[in-house]
Amino acid sequence: MDPQRGIRKPKQLDAAISIRTVFSVDLDRRPYDDERGPDGYLRYKWRGTDPNHPENVALRRAMQANLPLIWFQGIATGLYLPIAPIWFVDEEPVDLQFVVAFDEQQRDTWARTDDARVIDLRRAYADRIVRERLHQPVFREQVLTAYENRCALCRLRHRALLDAAHIRGDAQGGEPVVTNGIAMCKIHHAAFDNRFMAVRPDYGIEVRADVLIEEDGPTLKHALQGLHGRSIEVPRRRSLRPSSALLEERYEEFLSAS
Repeated sequence: MDPQRGIRKPKQLDAAISIRTVFSVDLDRRPYDDERGPDGYLRYKWRGTDPNHPENVALRRAMQANLPLIWFQGIATGLYLPIAPIWFVDEEPVDLQFVVAFDEQQRDTWARTDDARVIDLRRAYADRIVRERLHQPVFREQVLTAYENRCALCRLRHRALLDAAHIRGDAQGGEPVVTNGIAMCKIHHAAFDNRFMAVRPDYGIEVRADVLIEEDGPTLKHALQGLHGRSIEVPRRRSLRPSSALLEERYEEFLSAS
């Protein structure tokens, strides 16, 4: 990766080998919204507006030679997650951008078309591939990094046992951004998703009434009942903390389910 530029092209090579997207908590700068085509394929913008800029030429050569690239996705300031391989399969000069494929099937089946059925099929497949290869891993890394690799509820630090829990789920249109996530260990993630407990907009933890009076064993007592009335730990940076509006929405759902 070139730390000074978004596109990396070593002097001894003819084509680019990597591209980069910096981290931002600004919702208006998410690449997976404003650079996504109607076919579901993601787009990557040129460097500037000159088609003959050396970095744009280097990207075009990678596309023409069908060479794989690495896409470095920012997960925090100065910290990146590499997504590889990806390919550029087409160029859209009017929009100053390239078309990105995330797997070989996307790469090998790309061709411009006006067939609505084909476009719909591509979009459905692209939605799954982009979610699995880009959104989910980047979201997880961004959330765990923001929470310093520990569960916001119990402070567990074993990264292999941690998840990035959505406040508003994928199926409900939840965005894969840090403010829509909370770092949780797997048991608390499952309890959160299944409405055993909730996180209020003031970050307080509320356990469902019937769970509070249930008698079982030490896991229930300490891992769930013991959380009632406590507060989650939130990121130090305010801009990375859970959205109060999303927490309110989720809390209302919890109350309705209870």
